[in-house]
Amino acid sequence: MLSPTLLLAAPVSTNLPPMNTALPDAGFSVLRVFGALALVLALFLGGVWLFKNWRRLALQRGGRAPQLQVMEVRPLGQRHVLYVVGYQQQRMLLAASPTGVALVSHLPAADAAELVTDPTLPAPNFVEALQQMVRQRT
Repeated sequence: MLSPTLLLAAPVSTNLPPMNTALPDAGFSVLRVFGALALVLALFLGGVWLFKNWRRLALQRGGRAPQLQVMEVRPLGQRHVLYVVGYQQQRMLLAASPTGVALVSHLPAADAAELVTDPTLPAPNFVEALQQMVRQRT
């Protein structure tokens, strides 16, 4: 029988090819890492854009415009704001303050032609419309 010390000292013969101790080319690895980083960033930014614009995309697919719209907003000072709100053909002038929201006035009903906004037309002057409504109330 062989002693344990002889077993350790005995050369082991294997038919394996010699190992290559040279390092692989780093250029291709760096290119893969930056490609993966670019893919992850593109997916992240695409997800952020989709999250911000999902309502607009859903509106285009549905084909139905929202019926309740904030048509114009004007601040009056600290924490006081006037809103022109439209629902279907109705229009209302609302005042918002820290104590709540109040209906100031019903505005004239919108025509069907006014509901379709044309970006080439100039925006109506809010100050003139407000002065006209105040004159009508007095």
